[in-house]
Order: sequence, then C-alpha cells, then structure tokens
Amino acid sequence: MSPHAPPLRGSLPPEGTRPALGRPGGRPSGWAPALAELERGLLQRDVAARALLLAALAGEHVLLLGPPGTAKSELARRLQRLLPGAHYFERLLTRFTVPEELFGPLSLRALEDDRYERLTEGYLPSAEVAFLDEVFKANSAILNTLLGLLHERQFDNGSQRLPVPLVCLVGASNEQPQDDSLLAFYDRFLLRVPVQPVDDAHFAALLQTSVASPAAPPAEALIDRARLDALREQATHITLGDTVLGLLLQARQHATQTGQSVSDRRWRQLVELLRLQAASRAAVEVSEWDLWLLPFVLAADPAHGPGWTDFFMQRVAQTAPLPLDGLERAVTAFEQQLDIERRAPADAQDDSAGKVALAKSIAGPTAGENEMVRITSERAQRRYSPVHIEARVAQTDELLSSLDRLHGELVNTAQSVLGPARSHDWLPPSWLARIEAVHLGRCESVAELLAQLQHTRNGFAALPVDEALEDRPAPVSWEIP
Repeated sequence: MSPHAPPLRGSLPPEGTRPALGRPGGRPSGWAPALAELERGLLQRDVAARALLLAALAGEHVLLLGPPGTAKSELARRLQRLLPGAHYFERLLTRFTVPEELFGPLSLRALEDDRYERLTEGYLPSAEVAFLDEVFKANSAILNTLLGLLHERQFDNGSQRLPVPLVCLVGASNEQPQDDSLLAFYDRFLLRVPVQPVDDAHFAALLQTSVASPAAPPAEALIDRARLDALREQATHITLGDTVLGLLLQARQHATQTGQSVSDRRWRQLVELLRLQAASRAAVEVSEWDLWLLPFVLAADPAHGPGWTDFFMQRVAQTAPLPLDGLERAVTAFEQQLDIERRAPADAQDDSAGKVALAKSIAGPTAGENEMVRITSERAQRRYSPVHIEARVAQTDELLSSLDRLHGELVNTAQSVLGPARSHDWLPPSWLARIEAVHLGRCESVAELLAQLQHTRNGFAALPVDEALEDRPAPVSWEIP
C-alpha cells in the first residue's frame, strides 16, 4: 500500500467561513440589514435577535428569559425603530401595577355620558411594539386583559371591542412562571428565548465595546407594512416536505418520551413560523435547517431547551458523538508493538549489547552518538525476517485503509452539512461555530491518527532485516468498532 498523506482528504471550506447572511451563494437576504441593526454592538445576542425579528415578521410574541442588564429592552426598542411610524410602549410590571398604567386612564367625558371607556392613545392598545418587563408579576386583572390583546389583537374599551395594531409584544422575566394560573398567559408567547450575561470568553470585548447613542436605522433595514404583508402571503404557499415532516414527527416522539406537553395549537403555530422563515429566504419549501427554532418554541421549561438543541444538532447537523476511542487504542497498539520490537535485544548468543557498552565507554560521556556507537547500536538490535516485516506492514496498511476510508466519509459528511449550514439565512453564527467545530474536529482527529499510524508503518518497514530468518509474527490485536 502506498504511503498515506495525513492532511484532510477532500475539499473542506475552512472553519469560520460563511457567506453574507442571505441565500446560497452569498447573495444577501432582504432581511439581513434589519437583523444586522438588531445585533449591532451586542455580544452573544445572535439567537435572541433572530428569534425577535422572525417573531415580528410572523406577528408573534417573544418572551426573553434572563437576569436584568442583558439587553432585553434594548432589543425591543431596536425592533420598534425598524418599523416606520410604529408606536412603542414600555412598562415595568409589579403586583401593584394598575390597569390605567397599561391601557390608559378613564375618559372623564365618557363617564359623564355613562360610558366606561379609556383614553388609549400613547398606551399599550395603540402600540405596534411593546416591552413589558417582569411580565408575570402583574395582577390577574391585567393578565386577563392581556390574554385577549395578545391572542386576538382585540381590546375591550367599554362596550366596544376594538382592533389593536400590535405587531409584537416582547415580554421579559427572570424566570418562567411558577403559578399554574399564569400558564395560559405564558403560552401566548410563541418564542421563549433564554438570555444570559456575556460569558468569560467575551468579557474583554464587552468592556471595550462602546455604547453608541441610538441612531436612525438605514433605509434598507426598515420593514414597511406592504413588504410585511407580502411576506406573510408568500408564506401561505410554502410546503413542508417529507424530510421536515418526518423530523417533526420525531420531535413529537421526543416530546412524549421526555414528558413534555405541546398543544396542537403550538404545533400549528410552529409550522406557520417555519413557513414564514422559509418564505423570507425566498424558498419554496421548509428546510430541515429551519428547525433550529424548535428549542425556542417547544421547550416550555428552559431546562428542556438543551435537549431540543441536541435534537436539532444530532438529527439535522449530524453532530452525534462519534466514538474514536477504539481507533485510538488500535493505533496505540501498533505503536506499542513497534516500540517492543525496536527495543528487543539481540539473540542470547550475540554479544552486541556488550559491544555497545564498550563503544560508549570509548567515545566518552561528552562525545555524543558518534558513528561507532551508532553502528554498534544498530547491530545490537534484534533482526527480523522479511516475512515478519512484510506481515507487520501489511497489517498496518489494513488499518490505514480503514482509517482513510473513515476520514473520507467524515469529510463528505462535513461538506454535506456545512454547505447548507453556512448558507442558511437565519442559523445563528454561534450555532454554526459549534457545528463547524464538531465536523472539522472529527476530520482533524482522524487525520492525526492517519499521520500517527503512517509513522508507525514506516517504523515497521525500517526494522533491521536478517534474510536468513523466516519467522512470521502473530498479528497485532486491533479492532475498529
């Protein structure tokens, strides 16, 4: 077998390369400027920004779960600036918050006419984008009114039921609600996104990032109503496809097996959101990569989120753990066998070992490995038959062939996964980095084993030969799992 080249076989794009947000081939998506505006200057908010923008495009609501000071309200304000002419409403809710603070004061003129009506201008019923902090601390009177406003986009003002222009309500909380009476309100948020403080790896960047004053978004980032309506209309014509439908069936089985209850309404809402995401990419069918949203739609408890993330990573991104321990043990077994055979002394009747000691004493302690010592040392090694060396090289080549074949399969898998992952409009860069690390790491690990085993093979081929010998060695015990 010819020597194996250790570098990656095949053509893998380098880690970290990614076309500009947009359609395959790097053509920018029409929503890329809006997303860039949401993310501008914020660290580790790629998931929250994408979820928020998709929710707004779909007319859904988002709950951001995390401690104070993690840019939750800033994301909501930036979303409002992307909608030309949109009114914004923001409140911190407590158990003492009264309805007038959210829905407007009572109209004294209406009361004079025996009508119970509120002046809603400038309050939540007149807003297109709203941010409610500590949203689950409100009292039942407020929550009951919010239920209808969020779900039906209707507000009961006196004897009238009026439509509200609300595009997206962003709720924020430190934790999910613990009271069962809040579950109906909690369910009104289609997307529930954990938001954590910046991690240690990004802390230095956080300290050096300047906080720019609010600026008007560029014209290309703005989302006008006609464009939004056209997108939603286009989404109704998007199909699911057998692959995505099969994955959704697996998702339902995963929910059942892990004891998670997902309502029929939420499954339908998820499909509509997937269709809109596909339409925003100018696709005609939902892609399996659109399913990155699963953890943020299906996980009612944040503790279930990692399980849904793993579901996507393993079934779509193909990052399930790959057992390489057996391969490493096999390569190590050949290395150890070579070391044994290199160190094996000459036959008992041969006094080469004594000659090596004599040569070293003649050369002196500072003379180094002179020619006499080298030649004498080589003669002190055990010599092997041509049959022995050929058998060792042939067995090593067999393992090299298996490793090379596995490496080629891993490269092909990496290419088939990273191509669509890097060209997907909405896949968060942090997720892409994780997927790249797994696939490129696998390829590199097997390439290193190939190089390591190739070195061992060369060592077997270079063992001292005695043409008069004809012994055949027992094979080295190894097995690829």
